[in-house]
Amino acid sequence: MSTARTQRWQRRKDARPAELLDAALAEFFEKGFAAARLEDIATRAGVSKGTIYLYFSSKEEVFEALVRAIPQPNVEQMRAIASDPSVPADVLLARVLRFLGGVLQDERMTKFPRLVLGEAGRFPKLAETYRREVISRGSSVISAIIERGISEGRFRPVNAVRAAYAAITPILFVAIWRTTFEPSSEEALNGPAFIDQHIETFLRGIGRGVEP
Repeated sequence: MSTARTQRWQRRKDARPAELLDAALAEFFEKGFAAARLEDIATRAGVSKGTIYLYFSSKEEVFEALVRAIPQPNVEQMRAIASDPSVPADVLLARVLRFLGGVLQDERMTKFPRLVLGEAGRFPKLAETYRREVISRGSSVISAIIERGISEGRFRPVNAVRAAYAAITPILFVAIWRTTFEPSSEEALNGPAFIDQHIETFLRGIGRGVEP
C-alpha cells in the first residue's frame, strides 16, 4: 500500500468513531432508541455492519459515547467560562446562560432532550446517563455562580440548587420546542431573543432589589 493511500486509510479509520456517533444520533432520533439497530447505524455511516462492533458492543454504550462526545464538552467549556474570578457573578451567570443558548445552534444538541424524554420510561439508563453527565454537571456550575453571587451581595439568599434548575429549564424548553413543536407549527421560536428575555427576568428575580 502506498504512503498516500496508507495515510488516507488512517485518517478514515480515525474519523470512524465520530462518523458512527453522528449516524447513531440521527438513527436514534428518527427511529427511537428501541427500534434503532447497531447494523443500521453502521449502514448510515457507510461502513460494514461488522465495523461498528469494533468500537461499540451495545446501543447503550453508543449513547454514553454520544453524551461524552457532544453535550459533555460544552459543559466543560461552560465550567471554563464560569471560572473567571474577575467577572462579577451576575455578569458571569448571564454569560454562561447565553453560552448555553448559543450551544443550541448546533442541531445535534437540540436532539438530546427530546430523545431522552421520549425514551426515559423504557430505557431509564439513558436518562440517568444524561442527568449525571450533562444536567447535574451543568447545574452544579450554575449553582456555584449563584452561591458566589449571594456571597458578593448581588443575589438574594436563594436555594442555589433549585435556582440553578430554574435557570436551565427554559433553555431546555428551546430545544424541545424546536424538535417537537416547531416542525408542525407556523410559529417559529426566536431562541436568542427568548433566552435574552429569560436571562433578564431570572437575574431580576434573584437580584437583591427583588423581594420573594
